[in-house]
Amino acid sequence: MCHDPLLPPAVARAAEEYRRLLAEHGVTWGENPIFYVKSMATDAYLMGTDTFWDVCHAMVAARRPDLSPQERRAHLVGLDMDEIVRNVLDGRVRDNLAALRLTPGGHTLEALPQAVLDDRPLRTTLLLDSARDEKTTVTVDGETHEIAPRGARLVGITSASEVVADGRRVDLSALTRPAAAARLRLRAGFPCRWGVHGEHEQGWYPEGVPARRDYHVLPYFHGDDVVLDVPAEPLTVRVTRGMEYGAAQVEVTPVAGEETLVELTPERLYDAAARGWYGGDMHVHLNWAGDTVGLPEHAAAIQHGEDLHVLNLVAGNVSSQRVYDAEALEHWAGRDLPWSDATHLARLGVEYRNDLLGHLYAFGVSAPPSRFHTGFAGAADWPPNAAGCEELRGLGALLGYSHPFHAAATDADGPEVGLASGRNCTAREIVADAALGLVDSLDVLSQTTITGPAAIYRRLVGAGNRLAVTAGTDAMISFARRGNQSNPPGWARVYARVDGPLTAASFAEAVRRGRTFGTTGPWLELSAGGRGPGETLDLSPGDRVPIVVRSIGPEVERLEIRTADGVLAEGPPGELTAELVAGDPTYVVAVAVGGPHERSLTGEGVHAHTSPVYLDVAGRHVARPEDVRWCLDWLDGLEAMVRDLGVFDRPGQLDDHLALYERARRVYRSRLAGA
Repeated sequence: MCHDPLLPPAVARAAEEYRRLLAEHGVTWGENPIFYVKSMATDAYLMGTDTFWDVCHAMVAARRPDLSPQERRAHLVGLDMDEIVRNVLDGRVRDNLAALRLTPGGHTLEALPQAVLDDRPLRTTLLLDSARDEKTTVTVDGETHEIAPRGARLVGITSASEVVADGRRVDLSALTRPAAAARLRLRAGFPCRWGVHGEHEQGWYPEGVPARRDYHVLPYFHGDDVVLDVPAEPLTVRVTRGMEYGAAQVEVTPVAGEETLVELTPERLYDAAARGWYGGDMHVHLNWAGDTVGLPEHAAAIQHGEDLHVLNLVAGNVSSQRVYDAEALEHWAGRDLPWSDATHLARLGVEYRNDLLGHLYAFGVSAPPSRFHTGFAGAADWPPNAAGCEELRGLGALLGYSHPFHAAATDADGPEVGLASGRNCTAREIVADAALGLVDSLDVLSQTTITGPAAIYRRLVGAGNRLAVTAGTDAMISFARRGNQSNPPGWARVYARVDGPLTAASFAEAVRRGRTFGTTGPWLELSAGGRGPGETLDLSPGDRVPIVVRSIGPEVERLEIRTADGVLAEGPPGELTAELVAGDPTYVVAVAVGGPHERSLTGEGVHAHTSPVYLDVAGRHVARPEDVRWCLDWLDGLEAMVRDLGVFDRPGQLDDHLALYERARRVYRSRLAGA
């Protein structure tokens, strides 16, 4: 019997199980209902808003004014997610969320009317929003929903549903407007990312394709020569293809009952592969709960449509013991995925997770590890992440800490910037693991803040650790609407300069050697004394080093040249030059920054950051005493945190952590002695 090469039997069975979990539990798939998981129910309705955390803390404070801001965090899990949606939207409705306002004087329906073709029913969500001081009941398709005083409830409906409030049927005609059907055929000549939308930014998609939205809440799907049903009315068609391309857009009005061809090709801004550089996303989930089920065919379409050279699909857990896509990893470990070609490489990898110590990506594993996580659902925070690193290294993995730090930071901030806020998956153990040579990189670019990881990365490098800059978006193919995690993978990338053909081994080796830069879009080049990122210049005191930085991309506003001592030079985009006179050992990195831009699918604006060129002087490697002491202070704070918050179920488990930190301290102290 022949099987689909993209859906082998074990992977097909897992996908069917995920569909069952989605149907039974909704977007959380039945995961342990910690606040992070419960809040998934709000994501699809709150894209494009930025007051979620302010609203949540205000709701806790209204109930418990006696609590400090820190104490409120423990009470977030008790909040009603539907009420959070209502409060964040503050009277607004969305394309996927209408509202039935229940007031003391009656009720009204508010909606952005959605076009429907040939009287097809519209599937949407209705927010039952009560401003009444008493309980209210609303019946939807025969099921009674009780809304608390001034409460809210989200209910799935169709435009044909029967909704009864205050003893009479609610007129749902405001949900829809009829439109004559037409067809669009879209061609670019190669796979691309397309977006089609009409009034109220209502998105249109080919049949069977998930209705995805990016960070800017714009609809998108991937392919070439694709056909979709649309209304015969003005539409915007947009096409792009990842960060190496610009975007092209056209307004079109299809003719009812006919097929309209739109041929549109995005302009290429730069060609990294032609220069020997290949861009990868080191942290992408095929499935991680969600509002749809991610299939290998989805990943294949996205990778080629984004022209993403390297895709690392990681198997990992959410808040319980289940490891999503473990079956796919078991089937494909050590092999390129079937849609790989000479310039597009996909592999199954691992996300190794502990929420107190940090999360790691593993790329290029030859087999599944014996352990994917520690510290979940009451399990012990043992062994230290270092043990996971050693096992994954033994399986051939390239390793780095993912979404490492969540707070904005500057180079002047102390270690407390990464040690606050408890179990929030901050990469706290990296200061030890980097000193001991157990990890290869840090995801300076991720879905969380970029300034914080960049500042801490420079501290780690300044303290003598050799780490490459990488990028991992934590994009989740099983989420169609979830802020920047429903972005297409590769919206941030690590570019690595590869020797010879692109393979998993050649890409991993390039990253290990630090021949990288991370970017949200711009191309960024660094040359110091003719050397590039990952290379070392052996200098004598007084030697002069010319430095050149070049960028490509309309979104760049400023370039910087940085050393261990801070900003050496800054200037406008395009090209920046400087000269450094060798003194103490140091490093040189280049940084490109800019404000919000349509090419940047994140709220933090534009950012690119190279790995260092190392400037050794008189045989000494950079180990700036200030940075080394910063790392030692970090280890002291980490030890205190693990003693306080760590969960252990056997004698000696805490001692393993303490022994790890002491080994790292010896490394840092030796660097101080040699400075």
